[in-house]
Amino acid sequence: MYPIGRLANLHGGSRGSSPPTAYADDMINADEVLDGRGAILAATGHHPFVRHSLPIHEPAKGWRRAGAVCWLLTVEQGPIGGVIGPSDTAIDLVSTLVTEGRLGAGRWLHLPRTDPAPLGPAVAGYEDWDFLWTTGAPPAQPGEERVVRLTEADHPALTALIDEAFPTSTARPGSPQVRGWYGIRDGDRLVACGADRTRGEVGFLAGLAVAPQHRGRGLGAAITTGMTRALLDRYGMVALGVYPSNVTAIRLYRRLGYADTFPLTSVRFV
Repeated sequence: MYPIGRLANLHGGSRGSSPPTAYADDMINADEVLDGRGAILAATGHHPFVRHSLPIHEPAKGWRRAGAVCWLLTVEQGPIGGVIGPSDTAIDLVSTLVTEGRLGAGRWLHLPRTDPAPLGPAVAGYEDWDFLWTTGAPPAQPGEERVVRLTEADHPALTALIDEAFPTSTARPGSPQVRGWYGIRDGDRLVACGADRTRGEVGFLAGLAVAPQHRGRGLGAAITTGMTRALLDRYGMVALGVYPSNVTAIRLYRRLGYADTFPLTSVRFV
């Protein structure tokens, strides 16, 4: 239904990727070294994207330079870090990380929207996307009452639905990045689904899919609304990712209250 399935590649790690890079004590030309999640959040004004990006119980280290803040994680899977702030300073910070060998092969790092060309041959690929978030309950949608929490017993049906409706999605049953699944049934058949891929302290929707023959009936709005309500109750803020070219999905998310946007470029390193 929308590109969070592709985006899951950014959050789900890469097969054969290098292990996390150990932190050094300092970073070239950094104005300030930030030790731990709390320091990084404070330096970024508790920005929603940073709150989403920093796992609560994982070590993190950051650096501030000229209005930009960069952070790295030691997680085995998912993005290795990110930068928030002016794009030219972000590129400079990431160039330093590349030079110092702190970015493992095949790992992703999130930048504010920018052209990563100055990073040169270190970049294996990149994607532009928008991080959208809301803190308010969405307007009521027909069919949202049909959204239910799924269990492990539903994994075969989930796999079949995703294979049919969103085969490029990497939000899959059994994925360690997925905290739970939600779905809508038509009789005994699962016809819509979505994954809770919350990483930090902001609820995060991923892998939304609707069976092809059931599209155009409002199920996309229903599953998004039902999941948004469930995660708002838990976290107080909910986010999702969408590609800028997907104007239909963006229009839907705006209608459901996802009014705030942070444009990003996610870069994968060789």
